Amino acid sequence: MSKTLDNLMEAFAGESQANRKYLAYAKQAEKEGHPQVAKLFRAAADAETIHAHGHLRNAGKIGDTLANLKDAIAGETHEFKNMYPAMIEVAEAEGEKVAARYFGFANKAEQVHAELYQKMLDAIDNPVAVDYYNCSVCGYTHEGAFDGDKCPICGAAPKAFYKVD
Repeated sequence: MSKTLDNLMEAFAGESQANRKYLAYAKQAEKEGHPQVAKLFRAAADAETIHAHGHLRNAGKIGDTLANLKDAIAGETHEFKNMYPAMIEVAEAEGEKVAARYFGFANKAEQVHAELYQKMLDAIDNPVAVDYYNCSVCGYTHEGAFDGDKCPICGAAPKAFYKVD
């Protein structure tokens, strides 16, 4: 791998993390009654997304839709089979119960994501039109309106679900 490619991927990671961090900061600012600060955080987050997408594109890491679905399946599968189990083990060994619990939520959600991507890949030429709803607590993604009593991963109430646009 060339140094430039390494740099592009490092920049992609950094810009991606900045985007997510600034969106979290915006939510906190809104909660504290600072709408203008929240607006600035969201504007910067959007700019960081522009940077991240440019770095990923320049690194040649955006393929056609089939390749992107396969990459997403591989990434989500790695997370639920390897990454999160190891993180859960470390957190439990260190007595970090809250972190271990949330890693567990994410682990289960990533498995669902891999399954949804595989389902879409299998039906790529004839996909079923469906809306998706996410649990705002654990990131579980549900096909169609959520009509359960509680989130199957974290137990959150139905009001925790929102439609993804």
